[in-house]
Amino acid sequence: MNVPNKITLSRILLIPVFIILMSVPFDWGSWDIGEAQLPLTHFVAGLLFIVAAATDWIDGHYARKYNLVTNLGKFLDPLADKLLVSAALIILVEMGVAPAWVVIIIISREFAVTGLRLVAAGEGIVLAAGSMGKLKTATQMIAIAVLLLHNFPFAYIGFPFGQWMLYISLFFTILSGVDYFMKNWHVMRDSK
Repeated sequence: MNVPNKITLSRILLIPVFIILMSVPFDWGSWDIGEAQLPLTHFVAGLLFIVAAATDWIDGHYARKYNLVTNLGKFLDPLADKLLVSAALIILVEMGVAPAWVVIIIISREFAVTGLRLVAAGEGIVLAAGSMGKLKTATQMIAIAVLLLHNFPFAYIGFPFGQWMLYISLFFTILSGVDYFMKNWHVMRDSK
């Protein structure tokens, strides 16, 4: 297993740690951030999410730069992304800071795109992510990170930046999904 795949695998292995930190009521204390409280466990889990999200860029960059792209990596990388984002969004719903309908749309888009990629792979076609998809991912990661950190540092000024970013990411999620299907509909049309 090469270095980029090990980085991707480490991202997958961080997910259970992240879930435990967000779900188990450890009493490590909390910080006052404006009108809100930021539990230390949520701060650590938020930083862990940010590190895990950053490894998505690192493993891809490393694999392309050193010509280490593998079929295992092509499978693991999007799986790791979807597992990380889905776990975080579901926890945000449980925390009451993300509406379930928004999370359902975001996760449904991921399933739909994955399904299209599977059909394409069955036909021997590789569908690359477009720039719109990268923008979708970036806005999702920012929204999730800020919401996991209880809107820190924007809580000091009372600005709901995390919620705004979540709706911006929803917009790009829908837009990139429509764009992806329009550009690649021929795969479904021509599949046997």
